[in-house]
Amino acid sequence: MDMTQLKLLRELGERGSLAAVARASHVSASAVSQQLSALQRGVGVALTERRGRNLVLTGAGQALARAAVDIGVAMSSAEQAVSDYMQDPGGVVSICAFNSAGLTYFGPLLTSMLGTSQPSVACHDRDVGQDDFPALAADFDLVIAHRLEHSAPWPATVTVLPLVREPLDVAMSVRHRLADQFMVSVMDLAEEEWISVQDGFPLVPALESIAVHAGKPLRVTHHINEFFIAAAIVSACPAVALMPRYTAAPRPDSGIVLKPLSDLHLARRVDILCRPEALHRAAVRNVVTALQKNAASPH
Repeated sequence: MDMTQLKLLRELGERGSLAAVARASHVSASAVSQQLSALQRGVGVALTERRGRNLVLTGAGQALARAAVDIGVAMSSAEQAVSDYMQDPGGVVSICAFNSAGLTYFGPLLTSMLGTSQPSVACHDRDVGQDDFPALAADFDLVIAHRLEHSAPWPATVTVLPLVREPLDVAMSVRHRLADQFMVSVMDLAEEEWISVQDGFPLVPALESIAVHAGKPLRVTHHINEFFIAAAIVSACPAVALMPRYTAAPRPDSGIVLKPLSDLHLARRVDILCRPEALHRAAVRNVVTALQKNAASPH
C-alpha cells in the first residue's frame, strides 16, 4: 500500500467527492481516481462505489480509511523520531583511526566530549593500507585516514574533511653521525640502513621517492608499521626511518631526533572520511568540529 493512496482514500471519505479531494490535493480529479483504482487493485476488494453522481467509500473502503489514520500517525511518529535522532547533539558516534592518529586525537577528543548534550564517542583503531580506508566508512561514522600528499585523491564515494598536513622527517638516534645537523639531504642518507613499512601502506611511495632522488635502492632491513616500534629500533641502532612530524613526535627521553629533508619535501594528508549522509547527524558534525579544533591546536 502506498501512503499517498491511503491519504487520498481517507480524504475521499472525509470530503465526500473526487472534486473536493482534487482541490485539496492540488491535482486533477482524474489523477485522484487513478490512484484510488491502483490502491483497489492492490487490496483486491472494492473500496469505492458510485452513488448517483458521487464516488463514495464501501464498507471495506471505510475500514481502510480508518486504518489510514493510524498509519498516518505512525508514519508521522517515525519521521519525528528520525528527525530527533538527526538533530540530537548527543548520541553515539563511531570513529576509527590509524594507530598514531588514534594516539594523537582520541584522548583530546574524548576530553572535549565530556559534559551533557555531547556525543558518546566509540573509538576503534584500524591499521590498513591506504586504498582500504574509504571502505571503512561503511562500518564507522568517521574514519581518520592518511595518504601521501601527492598520491591519488580519495574516491568520490566518500566525503573528505581535511584534518592536517603533516611533514615527514627522518628519524635517527641522538648518537647518529648526522644527529647534530639541522637538516639532512637525500645523499646524506643514500648509504644508510632504513626502516620501511609493510607494502601498501602510505609511506612506501615516500621511501621510493627518496630512492629515486638518491639514484639507487635504499637498504631496507626492517619493515615496521607502528611508528613507536620503529622509534625503539631507531634509538637502538644506526637505522633511520621516515616519521610524521606531529602524530609520531618523539618524547624528549626517546633517544631519537627528527631531521627535515633539505632537498625533498615529503608530507602526508590526514583527513576525516565519511559517507555523505553521516554529516546529516548533528552529533557527527559535533565530533568533526572537535577533531578539527584539536588538530588546529599548536603541536
